[in-house]
Amino acid sequence: MSNPEQIKHAIEIRTTKPFTDQKPGTSGLRKPTKTFKANQYFENFIQAYFDDLTETMNGKPPTLVVGGDGRHFVRESAQIIIQMAAANNIKKLLVARDAKMSTPAVSCVIRKYGTDGGIVLTASHNPGGIDNDFGVKFNIANGGPAPEAVTNSVYDKSRQLTNIRLCPTLTNIDLLTLGKHTYEIEGRSIPFEIEIIDSVDDYVQFMKEIFDFDKIRNLLNGEKGKFPIMINALSGVMGPYVLRIFHQELNAKNAVTVKNCENLEDFGGHHPDPNLTYAHELVEDMEHGDYEFGAAFDGDGDRNMILGKGGFFVTPCDSLAVLAANLNVIPYFQKHGIHGYARSMPTSGAVDRVAAKNQKLLYEVPTGWKFFGNLMDSKLISICGEESFGTGSDHIREKDGMWAVLAWLSLLANIDRSVEKILHAHWNTYGRNFFTRYDYEEIDGPGPFSMLKKLEQMCMSNELVNKSFNTPYGNKQYTIKIMDDFHYQDPVDGSYTEKQGIRIIFTDGSRLVFRLSGTGARGATVRLYVDSYENNPSTYTKDAQEMLRPLVSLGLEIAQLEEFTGRDKPTVIT
Repeated sequence: MSNPEQIKHAIEIRTTKPFTDQKPGTSGLRKPTKTFKANQYFENFIQAYFDDLTETMNGKPPTLVVGGDGRHFVRESAQIIIQMAAANNIKKLLVARDAKMSTPAVSCVIRKYGTDGGIVLTASHNPGGIDNDFGVKFNIANGGPAPEAVTNSVYDKSRQLTNIRLCPTLTNIDLLTLGKHTYEIEGRSIPFEIEIIDSVDDYVQFMKEIFDFDKIRNLLNGEKGKFPIMINALSGVMGPYVLRIFHQELNAKNAVTVKNCENLEDFGGHHPDPNLTYAHELVEDMEHGDYEFGAAFDGDGDRNMILGKGGFFVTPCDSLAVLAANLNVIPYFQKHGIHGYARSMPTSGAVDRVAAKNQKLLYEVPTGWKFFGNLMDSKLISICGEESFGTGSDHIREKDGMWAVLAWLSLLANIDRSVEKILHAHWNTYGRNFFTRYDYEEIDGPGPFSMLKKLEQMCMSNELVNKSFNTPYGNKQYTIKIMDDFHYQDPVDGSYTEKQGIRIIFTDGSRLVFRLSGTGARGATVRLYVDSYENNPSTYTKDAQEMLRPLVSLGLEIAQLEEFTGRDKPTVIT
């Protein structure tokens, strides 16, 4: 049998019909796996991206990173990308071993090797498997998600596509063995290169530059006494990273209990979303076990959930605020300095108070990590986060679950307090933003869109501004100060983004936000966000859902959520 590296591979041009539904959402294109696998749907989307890349690169052959979260179809799709890249004048692909690479590691590798971008094969926190979801997103040269200008351009090309290009004889590339391969392609002036890389190694080496591993190792291994922790990878891509960092680099097998670290194509039946509902196994382990700290990751490793002893839940909003207030204990920020902070619009105002006290700028952006990129590139912010369990810093251009966990362990190694005591001290300094999110998932029919249209009309008419509402719970009264449809103008490049969610801001600073999710693959997902600030210390340890009950009831009433969704309760409460 001939060596595929020694023959010239012919380019085949196949006719295709365009699809009209390949518009990327908040973070890439997500659809049922069966949709991607049928009728050249996946190939069409990749071809549209390559066509756009050819245009923007002015014919210069690019180098790209390829990796995914290990869900069903990742390996097969990586092989398809290789065939198509060879036929579309891509100079080189850096492909993760077995095509598995966390989303933060993709950003790390793009930045480390100076590539022109990357293709991430993930539907993030959506369930995986043949009967669930698959996704594709594109990253740009700074390592971050492609901005809307790029995804809109790819979408335009996807609707006009008439053919796809590939090298069908470039088959069964060995993705398990590290190394470089070069192939001759007919009609190309330069060879096509593939390098299989160990993305875990690249990422771990970077984490060791950011954090003081000796201090974390001493914390875990008991310099100040026993400090057992629990890490649950939810059968996503993070398993190898968890084992490498905690059991090898930190040499803390005795202190770190790990679960679900085998990356499975269906995530072992888990819904790989690290929240109180879907990561209930971690919650139960923390409630019944003797663990000081617990964490879970989503399917592709960019999200995280943090728990303290006894299952004490740290909301993502509070996690961002606490880390922002204590960045100075991390060597990376001691070296590079601390710039401003940023959060997505629905995220609570907890980090705003840290910014005000520390005299740092605070930026409020639409949902989607891509909106943080320009701010980080321009050194306007050092840390940012979203209420959807995403936290990160300017070390890369993606949210980063492992970074958040190591940042928390750095705090615990430097501050002689438990997770819960760190939160209590934070609230005593800044006050507490009580926060919750109600998700109504996979709603069929026009109801969610009709609800949003009605809220938009309320914004335009200003009919609710200055109106006061009495709630049936707690005898509380709220007066609306502002009601608008959030828009954003990037302070760096001036790009404008509109219709990013309905905000209702009350005179006491409390907020309600309504928006449709951009990450679902089936039906519509309605989200209600509730944020209420308290500066009375007697309230700080009260139950968040009980404290927010009056405001939640008001949100349900204003939006007529039950009537429009047909649901009497949310699918998930976080």
